[in-house]
Amino acid sequence: MGLGGANLVKGATGQTIDNETLGGARAHNELSGVAHYRIKNDEECIAKIREFISELPATNAGSNQGLKAEGSEPKTPEEKIYEIIPEDHRQPYNMRELLDCLLDEGHLDEFQADYAKEMITGHARIRGIQVGVIANARGMFRDPLGGSPKFGGIIYTESAEKVAYFIETCNRHKTPLVFIQDVSGFMVGAQAEHSGIIRAGARFVEAMATATVPKIVLTVNHASGAGYYAMAGQGFDPDFIFSWPSGRMGVMEGESAVQAVFGSQLEKLKAKGEEPGEKLEAEMEQVRATYDRDLDAKYAAARGFVDAVIAPNETRDALELALRVSLNYSGPHLGQFVLPQMLA
Repeated sequence: MGLGGANLVKGATGQTIDNETLGGARAHNELSGVAHYRIKNDEECIAKIREFISELPATNAGSNQGLKAEGSEPKTPEEKIYEIIPEDHRQPYNMRELLDCLLDEGHLDEFQADYAKEMITGHARIRGIQVGVIANARGMFRDPLGGSPKFGGIIYTESAEKVAYFIETCNRHKTPLVFIQDVSGFMVGAQAEHSGIIRAGARFVEAMATATVPKIVLTVNHASGAGYYAMAGQGFDPDFIFSWPSGRMGVMEGESAVQAVFGSQLEKLKAKGEEPGEKLEAEMEQVRATYDRDLDAKYAAARGFVDAVIAPNETRDALELALRVSLNYSGPHLGQFVLPQMLA
């Protein structure tokens, strides 16, 4: 697949390349992002199409799709979450193992699995309810174009565009969105700016902000910077926001705030070969302490920025309740329409 085959490329540009490298399945799934799925054979293709059909809304309105579907247990018991999430929020972990604990049978029909791997997007079910999952993967990822490795938890141009397209698809299908936040922000720097991170980030935020489907947020570990807002942060008023006790949310970490406030002073001292004095050290420590306090999930919950701080092993219960309430909501008569069903 391509605008011009290998022979045309040779004649037009003098470049020698084979058709598979130029526009094969891997090239368009991993490099260009033109294709969304890579399938081994015809049998897998038919199975994938059937899966697509099963994910479509049950009615034209589609607002309550999946509410009567039978749910399944997760692939991995929720209690295993305590072994997956590291004690230090800065350490990496496997987000896919975490999803195995939250999704029915751990099954995720992943969208653009080979592209922008620092973001995970896909269709799944939670207690039988069809959802679109958007999650930040942690760790480091190879750049297929040979550039610097990508850091999980950071939003790059490619991942912003990938998520924006996925949100728009879910919104068309009336599929509720579940954001699993562990995000440190958008990538910055010359390479990011020149790749169009502002354009892609704006499209991401616009897609999220204008989506009319329910949006449920779970802060797993970390949520800061503009990435917090793009991942349906509190400022965009998602339907429900949950956090684990390990959740940290704010503009930036304490150490980053110290660099932002005192960076120029520290650079001047370093140039002179001097160390910070006691007064400056005390001021920096106060900034760190203030940010560490404000980042705590309990601090956010006490001020209404989070609807509930939940235990990891209660996550599926909380997500199911939030999804059913959001999908059943029909305006000002929430108490009359939803609560009797939930209590039945």
